[in-house]
Amino acid sequence: MRVLVIGGNGFVGSHVVDALVAGGLDVTVYDRSFERYRSALSSVTYVKGDLGNKGELDHVLSKEIDQVIHLASSTIPKTSNDDPVFDVQSNLVETLSLLDMCVKHRVKRVIFTSSGGTVYGIPRSLPIPEEHATQPICSYGIVKLAIEKYLALYKHLYDLDYVVLRLANPYGTRQDPSGSQGAISVFMGDMLNDRPLRIWGDGSIVRDFVDVRDVARLYHLAVISDVESGTFNAGSGVGTSLRELIAVMAEELGVSPKILREPSRGFDVPTIVLDSEKAKRIFAWEPNIPLREGIREVAGWISARSNRNVKPFTRAVGL
Repeated sequence: MRVLVIGGNGFVGSHVVDALVAGGLDVTVYDRSFERYRSALSSVTYVKGDLGNKGELDHVLSKEIDQVIHLASSTIPKTSNDDPVFDVQSNLVETLSLLDMCVKHRVKRVIFTSSGGTVYGIPRSLPIPEEHATQPICSYGIVKLAIEKYLALYKHLYDLDYVVLRLANPYGTRQDPSGSQGAISVFMGDMLNDRPLRIWGDGSIVRDFVDVRDVARLYHLAVISDVESGTFNAGSGVGTSLRELIAVMAEELGVSPKILREPSRGFDVPTIVLDSEKAKRIFAWEPNIPLREGIREVAGWISARSNRNVKPFTRAVGL
């Protein structure tokens, strides 16, 4: 089976590639950047290109690709609200072009990375099942949901199978500790470099943190399954507040971090915990790496790296 991973050099993508390679699949990575934290894998074909580079992407898809995993995104929740037009143009419009190319080249299935943290909006009940109402409160979630709807349309019109994975908050090694997204990696980097942590609100926001290796395993299971189409949550099912998260990290590192607080943001959903029973039932998947164990892995990975990858200023972190 030949699998194209768009965005396969990113944080989640690199772990997905690991899982696919370990499963013996023929993997091609299409990404606008090279991997930052390791060398290229000898068993993987790499093509450098942007999602909007239609000529290059069309050429790659012409190589008898069976399935496409779409992980690319040019925005995060905050930046999507800063410029919704760019969010729509660079993510929704370019994904529609991708789907047209998939139909043209008879790709069997598209596995799309959606957002369990934003498509539902403010939850009415917890944990959140896939059938929960979808009322996103940021452009990022709206665009993700729109792509989900178009996948269903392309299934109806062209019989293009799809799997939507609504991820919770993945964390793990190879997540940039100097970035603007990923509370665990960024906070850990700040703690290890004796910098204050900057958070939005009072730390009561609750998120569902899931180890990226568990997430990658789900992508592999989705690829090799005989499921035609469907939408699936991918989370731990356990809610952890920022206050609790910081306390665990501080305990593991033996530090007493200083906290700098900023006003709450309007697009932050107060609590997100996903119900992933459907993925368990269909793919026999459930996360098995405890949060504390995963935090230790991240701490060891960041500690082993040079400080050149950690910017010398405090960052406000988006969840």
